Amino acid sequence: MSKKTICGLTAEELHSAIGGEGFTLKHALLLANSIYKKGVNEFQDVKGIPLSLRNYLGEGFVTGIYPPSGCEKSKDGTKKYLFRNSLGLYFETVFIPDGRRNTVCVSTQSGCRMGCPFCETGKYGFYGNLDTVDILNQVLAIPENREITNVVFMGMGEPLDNLDHVLKACDILCAEWGKALGAGNITVSTVGITPGVKRFLETSKCNLTISLVSPFPEERKEIVPAEKRYPAREIIELMKSCRQGKRRRFSVAYVMIEDVNDSDRHLKGLQDLLNDSGIRINLLPYHKTPDDKFHSSGIERMKLFRHILTTGGISASIRKSRGEDISAACGLLASGLVKPIVN
Repeated sequence: MSKKTICGLTAEELHSAIGGEGFTLKHALLLANSIYKKGVNEFQDVKGIPLSLRNYLGEGFVTGIYPPSGCEKSKDGTKKYLFRNSLGLYFETVFIPDGRRNTVCVSTQSGCRMGCPFCETGKYGFYGNLDTVDILNQVLAIPENREITNVVFMGMGEPLDNLDHVLKACDILCAEWGKALGAGNITVSTVGITPGVKRFLETSKCNLTISLVSPFPEERKEIVPAEKRYPAREIIELMKSCRQGKRRRFSVAYVMIEDVNDSDRHLKGLQDLLNDSGIRINLLPYHKTPDDKFHSSGIERMKLFRHILTTGGISASIRKSRGEDISAACGLLASGLVKPIVN
């Protein structure tokens, strides 16, 4: 009989799993805290629980935490980890150190089915959703797990296309018995799936970012196929109507592509879309791929966008590119990744 996996369970679910043997909620909380916060991977190393519980866990359970199968390090200090789960699905995770802020960028799917033509993950194809264990494992299994201050769901896949597992992972990352990160330290990025956005805004206190690319619907349809079914303007309105709270942030990610979406007309379109919304905008450089005819907008053009947006009352910043030399930057994950054999 196969053993049950602990990682991915809430403290209440852990109590249900062990309570029948007479163990208490306090024992479940100690176990959850050891695995999620302290990174303990052996039941015998869990402090504060009786030997009988350690033995019981060893007989019928595994933590479910598994190591990465590869790692690349960028010249800027960024690290990209490769994982392969028990189903044979590959996915990548990026650790970004930046002073006191240490961010891990996690994947939610092996590949992606959104089909955005500028994204290497979309070109890789779609092979399946990652479950809660796989998502949490990207935080818990890397050597830097105790140093992590922020988690961003911006890796491979569309998070709102795997919402059940994403929401549960966020809950465990935020729980005091879990990783104990603040909801304001977790950001979920989406190309925009309206039902998923509604549910996320209603049930989570974490940050939300929408990848826009163009403020004009007809243009965006050519770059982000999801626009045809789920208009970005509709999602922006949902974000506007939802109270952000003191530490919750809503933002727009805008990848700037030379002569594609960086004209004065696009700048005016962004102003019209976001004015008086409280939604900030992150301007990102475009990362060129092999045989790619497109180029990133120049830094001066990006600075101009930032200046005009900011002076017009819209909070704007230019996000620094990290890990481009190891294909760890935005839009490059899965570049050169082996495609799994799936039945």
